[in-house]
Amino acid sequence: MNPCGQPQQEASRMWCRFAVLLVWVCFGWLGASAQDVQENTSPGILSPLPIGPPQLVNYRFDVNFKTDSVEIGKFSSGVLQPGIAGAAGFDGVRVLTLEMAKAQAAAANNPLVRLGELSVEVAKQHRLGQQGLYFPNVGTQVENLHFNKATGQVVTIQGPLGMLHTVNASIINKNQTAFNLTAAQPVTPLFAIYQLVKIARADENIARVKAGLPIKEIANRVEKNYFDLLVAERELTGSKAGAKAVQAKWLRASNPGGPGISAEEEMETAAAEKSVLLASSKVKELTASLDDLLGQPEETKLELVPPAPLVEDVSLAEATADATTANPEVVEAQQTAIKAHAGEKLSKMAYFPVVAIVGGYANQNALGVVLPRDFGYLGVVSTLTVFDGFKREHGVKEIHAQAEMADLAVELTKAKVAAGVKSSYLELDRSRQLYQLACRMVSGAQIVDASYRSDDPGLKAASAQMEADMFRAERDYRLAYAKVKALMGVE
Repeated sequence: MNPCGQPQQEASRMWCRFAVLLVWVCFGWLGASAQDVQENTSPGILSPLPIGPPQLVNYRFDVNFKTDSVEIGKFSSGVLQPGIAGAAGFDGVRVLTLEMAKAQAAAANNPLVRLGELSVEVAKQHRLGQQGLYFPNVGTQVENLHFNKATGQVVTIQGPLGMLHTVNASIINKNQTAFNLTAAQPVTPLFAIYQLVKIARADENIARVKAGLPIKEIANRVEKNYFDLLVAERELTGSKAGAKAVQAKWLRASNPGGPGISAEEEMETAAAEKSVLLASSKVKELTASLDDLLGQPEETKLELVPPAPLVEDVSLAEATADATTANPEVVEAQQTAIKAHAGEKLSKMAYFPVVAIVGGYANQNALGVVLPRDFGYLGVVSTLTVFDGFKREHGVKEIHAQAEMADLAVELTKAKVAAGVKSSYLELDRSRQLYQLACRMVSGAQIVDASYRSDDPGLKAASAQMEADMFRAERDYRLAYAKVKALMGVE
């Protein structure tokens, strides 16, 4: 038996307890440091890019209390996305992406979407109703009449011996019942029906083009508000850092034995507090506005995930070609010209006779003397207006002038859209270059910050302001691209 065994066991237990305590303290310090980095610093960069937007990282930890586990966001396209996107975390903050916001806003503004769908449905049913005129028109008629007096005349005939004889010569019976089934098939009106269907189809095409406009407008509003809120949050971070810098400046310059607060210190402190107050108010206002677009309570707090960089590759020639064929204004002008030419052909058909084939079956006792009780018939009916005071002639000339106006409107609309595409494309190119420049500046600033690990509030304020400028440039870039797509007629 080793007499030194018991002291060695006690020493081993002490060292184990000390090691466990040390590990526990280290984990606690690392957790506090991670939380401080998340709250007081802007998102870092994984790998700086010489050209293009930096890949921002959004750290978020969601705790699952049912499984006692921690769910961490996953990497996707170089950006750390939240593990539970869109769900409110344990702190009551809802994580929101740009695509989720657009989808939810479209659902929240369903009446506008439904209005566009109903307009298309109305135009479609009108076209189908016009197409129904191609088929025969079948109808029935039932009559049951009872007269209170005898109908017809009494004929008196003088006989050979001078005697007078009376004969009842009534043609229409006093009590009569008649059933008539008729079918009429238009012949010459079929050409007019064809033109009516063309007009109805043009109205349907116009309704389909306009139905998607409210959805695009809602998406653009959400995108603008989303980036405005990202900018406001960065400006609030910069204002808070600037206030800390002012506080640190006068704390270093203060003299314990000197006089109280100077006028310059009071002015700078008040200006810093005002900047923080205005930035905080702007964040609350934009958050409430975005909550209203999403159809959720205004008190909902949002944590916005910076979207992936916009990638677009469209040339001016391609944009102009698409705009002159698929632009909603151009499509509407073209369909209006189709309607005008169809109306011109329709007006010329007023000179033609209206011919229809008519057939039917009748069962009656009203004209028993003249007609049999039941019979069928088949024939042709034709009508023609011979003279109407030159109304048809003037109508044809009027519609012809309207058709020429519609053709000119198509050319003018194409020229207008082409000019708009050119100016919008130049604006898109300019906003793209400004966005890339802002991204390079943010990338360089994040590299410097990662190298020196400075806690200077002034540097933090400058970094937050550069990020705000980057998001502002990205907002302008995306809005310019959306404008070009709208001119091109692209969803």
